[in-house]
Amino acid sequence: MQNTKLMLSSLTLVGLFALAGCSFPGVYKVDIQQGNVVTQDMIDQLRPGMTRSQVRFIMGNPLITDTFHADRWDYLYSIQPGGRQRQQERVSLVFNANDQLAGLAGDFKPGVSRDEAILGTDLPASTEDPVSTEPEATKPGSLLEQIQGDVDAAEPVPVPTPGRLETD
Repeated sequence: MQNTKLMLSSLTLVGLFALAGCSFPGVYKVDIQQGNVVTQDMIDQLRPGMTRSQVRFIMGNPLITDTFHADRWDYLYSIQPGGRQRQQERVSLVFNANDQLAGLAGDFKPGVSRDEAILGTDLPASTEDPVSTEPEATKPGSLLEQIQGDVDAAEPVPVPTPGRLETD
């Protein structure tokens, strides 16, 4: 009797440990991101002839700087959203002998939106202009008109500059 209780409790414990390692549907899984986040806006700001410090300001520090290829910086980014398929992007920047940006290679293209690259075509142009460039007419007595009146009536105030410090 004592032996079966011990056997039953140990089997229950082993079963609970086995179930703890299983993944249940509906359980949240964390997105795993690694590397440098590179956006299309960053790539569009790069120009041939930029210095290394200018490129570093835009892109950040490279993930890989190879000792054998000192003129190349590699930016890698991978994400595995919620336990699904891992996606990886790569961008390599090449510098010339004068430490100026000479070219780039990888998954991004200058001036090409990621949507266009994925779809393979440009998005169809609509006949309506969704963003109007004309400012909307403000209604008399509205809050927007009051704020604009306050802004227009504001006068610049000179900022005092401190004098030289006297040293003994």
